[in-house]
Amino acid sequence: MKLSNQALGALMMALQKCLLEETDIIPLLQATDWELDDDGDLYIVNPPVVNFEGIEVDSVSNFVEEVLTEEN
Repeated sequence: MKLSNQALGALMMALQKCLLEETDIIPLLQATDWELDDDGDLYIVNPPVVNFEGIEVDSVSNFVEEVLTEEN
């Protein structure tokens, strides 16, 4: 049994959501429903929803650009 790409992405979104909202990730993970497919991959049935209300697109774009510049 392993995590599917969908499940990995959903877990990363859960982490981002909790970091942005400054909340504990444990309740969000406890509320997660998992499903096993025929190949033995785990999927998340109810992935978290990340809301970017109040965040200006320009601010996000500038932040991403700064992070990418720092990595190079």
